[in-house]
Amino acid sequence: MKIKVCGLKFPDNISKVAALCPDLVGFICYDRSPRYIQGMEDSDLIPIADNILRTGVFVDAPLEEINELIERYSFNAVQLHGCESPDDCKILKARLKVIKAFGVDDCFDFAELEPYYNTVDYFLFDTKTAARGGSGQTFDWTILDKYTGSVPFFLSGGISPDNIDEVKNIKHSMFYGVDLNSKFEAAPAVKDIKKLEDAFKKLRDEVRS
Repeated sequence: MKIKVCGLKFPDNISKVAALCPDLVGFICYDRSPRYIQGMEDSDLIPIADNILRTGVFVDAPLEEINELIERYSFNAVQLHGCESPDDCKILKARLKVIKAFGVDDCFDFAELEPYYNTVDYFLFDTKTAARGGSGQTFDWTILDKYTGSVPFFLSGGISPDNIDEVKNIKHSMFYGVDLNSKFEAAPAVKDIKKLEDAFKKLRDEVRS
């Protein structure tokens, strides 16, 4: 199972998270988020090893802005949380990995994903809220059984130290990874390293077993 730690911003915290060797790290390029990367320097990302995907997280940003930040921070993946079209995703997929996020609730229709099947690398299923992520709220994970597509997905939304064992019980064949964010923080954009260490151990021990 892949592990993504999202919502990083501060240099010392970035270094400590990078030392845990997650598979992906996420940086919020959305100015309405408390984890917005304003003020972050490209040099702050130096501790991140080459095999860790640096992921820029965007919400309805123009392609020009996305490409500019890809260049500035050497992102090699993007996560799109807005109403980005399949065509926009396809353009970006030509140069890096694309994760398309969808807010999920009890009424979500997985048929909405079909136009994206050939234009993204992964989906990310998050709890549907007005904040477009980072809410710390879960959705009913049993609804994932309705997803029958062939694009692997990340699970996000309210994953915490208290429900990691429930996450491990999800057996969907396309379940690719988890996205850890607000429930592993001491403050917005400040990850609690001990909580992450414990989560990494549980998730990776499950893989080895």
